[in-house]
Amino acid sequence: MQTATRKLTRSAFPCRRVRLDHTDANAPRPSPDTPGSSQSRTTHFGFQTVPEDLKESLVKNVFSSVATSYDVMNDAMSMGVHRLWKDEYVGSLKPGAKGPLRCIDLAGGTGDIALRILDHARENYADRETSVDVVDINPEMLKEGYKRFKKTMYHNTPQVAFIESNAQALSKEQFSDNTYDLYTIAFGIRNCTSIPDVLKEAYRVLKPGGTFACLEFSKVDNPLFGMLYDQYSFSVIPMLGSILAGDRESYQYLVESIRKFPSQPEFATMIADAGFAIGGMHEGKGGAWTNLWNGIACVHKGVKL
Repeated sequence: MQTATRKLTRSAFPCRRVRLDHTDANAPRPSPDTPGSSQSRTTHFGFQTVPEDLKESLVKNVFSSVATSYDVMNDAMSMGVHRLWKDEYVGSLKPGAKGPLRCIDLAGGTGDIALRILDHARENYADRETSVDVVDINPEMLKEGYKRFKKTMYHNTPQVAFIESNAQALSKEQFSDNTYDLYTIAFGIRNCTSIPDVLKEAYRVLKPGGTFACLEFSKVDNPLFGMLYDQYSFSVIPMLGSILAGDRESYQYLVESIRKFPSQPEFATMIADAGFAIGGMHEGKGGAWTNLWNGIACVHKGVKL
């Protein structure tokens, strides 16, 4: 069964280098009674409390369900504003300004961040050597990204690769220590079971001096605006999911997952705890984060020293 999956996915993504990470079905699993085992711990899945080792499959199901309608729904839910956020996010990183970069984009299945990185480097700095490894745990999302790139000049070039892997446990053979100049993750880290594990892996694969950059939904800093945003999120977004994608429950989860994500200071502290150098513990110039639209979304950055 593993062999069939490997061949199917490789033929779906004929790119620079692809090797899928698979869990050995015969590997021993921890007993539920083992202290500290993942089966004895719980985490959140939206507003639900679930066993920690179940969340990954639940999230996979959500994104398998929404993959083909993901971009359309993002436009509908944000009235197109997510495109502006992503443009500002990538623009702030200035890929190509100091020469070609080797980048890794986690939870990047649909390829929109990778495409922005490559376009920014080419259009602003005549850079055709910057490359992006697009990594996602969900093959359905990667298929959407691959289809997007088939329409671009980067298709079948060394500038992009699509790789199925888990952000929390990147293979050390495939993702070596001190490899990348830039690590991006946009609207994905909140769906991971263990944010500290993701940050630990980000730190490992970045070169010294490399940048970690995360774009994620966050906490609104204006109470009145926050109240209106909550009403829109919980009333309109699940309804749009039902109308446009035929899937209310997945979009209900996405709304709930935003509310469970740590606040800006809490997440900045997690980034620092992973070893990254960050700005001051405040928003804006010289700070550890930059709010977009009163904190509906937020950009966090850290540097590996």
